[in-house]
Amino acid sequence: MRNIKLIIEYDGTAYAGWQVQPNGLTVQEVMEKALARMLGEHTTLHASGRTDAGVHARGMVACFKTERTMPLRAFREGLNTLLPSDIAVRDAAEVPLDFHPRFDAQGKHYRYTMLLDDLRSPLVRHTAWRVKGKLDVEAMREACRLFVGEHDFAAFRGANCAAKTTVRRIYSMELVQEGRLLHLDINGSGFLKNMVRIITGTLIEVGQGRMSLADVARLLKGGDRQNAGMTVPPQGLCLMQVFYPGQSGE
Repeated sequence: MRNIKLIIEYDGTAYAGWQVQPNGLTVQEVMEKALARMLGEHTTLHASGRTDAGVHARGMVACFKTERTMPLRAFREGLNTLLPSDIAVRDAAEVPLDFHPRFDAQGKHYRYTMLLDDLRSPLVRHTAWRVKGKLDVEAMREACRLFVGEHDFAAFRGANCAAKTTVRRIYSMELVQEGRLLHLDINGSGFLKNMVRIITGTLIEVGQGRMSLADVARLLKGGDRQNAGMTVPPQGLCLMQVFYPGQSGE
């Protein structure tokens, strides 16, 4: 038996998220059907986590077990011939049988991209969320520094979040401007449901002058979700990388 780890990139626009569900096509479903065609048998993909509908990934990690002896290159190239143009396997590697992409993960890097423009841009409509009006980006950067470290993120989780604890550690968080695009890069030990999208909505309120740094500090002490910013739309969010022991995620 072999345990094959895949690094998967996808545009989540057309999908109801990563995880298989009864009411919509998902990335996992498409991947597992392609695997079944290639291997001649059904297999289950175990992933490093899940992404919501419309969210993208450059570095989703997923594993499956097989007794097939084909070379690793065949797993990557064979799957890519069977997958649609909005999903691709970037890498395939053999890992120990006890490796689990979710339970062995030590951190993740997410990026949320905002388009700072009063006019819409058709070319980035699936990968960025447009924010009208001016933002005080320096104030937003000051707010980013407040998030670094271990905090209670109860105010930054979505409805029906099933996490047993709301304490998480953020290793780094910064805003990077690229022309009209403003990227929020956030590295952390783990993330609650909608956490990055709510943090982004909160930072936007700071940039608009509707929330102060003191307000943010209070929210990071286990504040009320109703006092944090909106949950921004999914299309600006991308899972960039998942970190494992021996990799630098901090």
